[in-house]
Amino acid sequence: MDAIIPQRLVTGLAAQPGPHPGMGFKQFVAMIAAMMAVNGLAIDGMLPALEVIGKALAIPTPNERQWIVTAYMMGFGAAQLAYGPLADRLGRRPVLLTGLILYIAFSLLAALSQSFEMMLVSRALQGVGSAGSRVLAVSIVRDCYSGRKMARVMSLSFIVFLAVPIIAPSFGQIILLFAPWPFIFVGFALFAVAVTVWIWIKLPETLHVEDRRPISVMGIARGFRVVLTNRISIGYTIAMTVLLGGLFGFINSAQQVFFDVFHAQKLFTTLFAMIALSIASASLVNARLVGRFGTRVLSHTALVLYITCATIHAAIAFSGGESLAVFAPFLAFQFFCFGLVVSNFGAMAMDPLGHMAGTASSVQGFLTTIGGALCGFWIGQHFNGTVIPLTLGFAGFGIGGFLIVLIVEKGRLFRPTPMGEASAVEFSH
Repeated sequence: MDAIIPQRLVTGLAAQPGPHPGMGFKQFVAMIAAMMAVNGLAIDGMLPALEVIGKALAIPTPNERQWIVTAYMMGFGAAQLAYGPLADRLGRRPVLLTGLILYIAFSLLAALSQSFEMMLVSRALQGVGSAGSRVLAVSIVRDCYSGRKMARVMSLSFIVFLAVPIIAPSFGQIILLFAPWPFIFVGFALFAVAVTVWIWIKLPETLHVEDRRPISVMGIARGFRVVLTNRISIGYTIAMTVLLGGLFGFINSAQQVFFDVFHAQKLFTTLFAMIALSIASASLVNARLVGRFGTRVLSHTALVLYITCATIHAAIAFSGGESLAVFAPFLAFQFFCFGLVVSNFGAMAMDPLGHMAGTASSVQGFLTTIGGALCGFWIGQHFNGTVIPLTLGFAGFGIGGFLIVLIVEKGRLFRPTPMGEASAVEFSH
């Protein structure tokens, strides 16, 4: 059977009265998607308000506003190391609910911020809280399902999760039409409150008491050692990190690009949604094609196309021929390729570590999020009123990722996927 639901979880999901009323498959998928959406909303929902926040908090320069995004990502990335071991020891429910409560509290603190420093602390701690929902979503699905059933849950949840960056800027923009910027953070808190209540009422504990493990510093250290010493794992983790640098560089400077370069404030949410939609489309295309072509052929081809597109785009920007009509289609295609690349890179990085997937996932999440955030911040800090730094960042980090993959694969790119990799591909979608 695909489902491996513990007996007491089956009881909890059955349609009978009690503290955990029945929950069907569709509701379970929706809950997992909502948990994952908490993070995406916090990243992209406040982008339209960056300029207004900068003025309200007297942030000296436009580039310094980017710290509001980066601080969140640093907290989000660092906390992933802690949530896995805590959830394995204390259970999923208490750790997940604690993370969501932290997220709610620090969202409200961000809304009350009167200084740049207070905002940065609030955002970093908001990221610490949201990391729990991201890590625990995967753990809970793994507790309840295996094989194709697990893949189906993650695929359906991920589709909803990918929709969040498409609509999140519109969420922030709509709030700004009727209320001051602090209400965006209040909106984050209210969404998290709804998710928290839903989980409290409907979701039973999914980890068996006998499966709980002691918190082990040595276990985390072993996880780092295995990830850092396995050539395939560390190679594709680093490659994914530098490519994520391009994504975070865009997120950091998107508001400035659309507002200051193209003066397209009214089109910001529409164009941002178009670009986010291209990543979502890539995930769906990848799910259909990866079984036929394999992760390496698909991701290596997409990476070459990504670099080609980014290099041409950078050349256009240098020549002075950049315009919104050029920028948007190029970026949409780049991020379509990006979606094909990172989903498969993640599967390949995890493939050799199936015996310690939980710890490895936390370690890889820590490395890619922190590293990608720092690379993206570096790109964003070079914003100079043009898109040249951004396009160069895309091209440069793309080439860097390609060279890393070339080293990892010992020069043999586009190889068919080894048979043992199939399970990793399935679980990545």
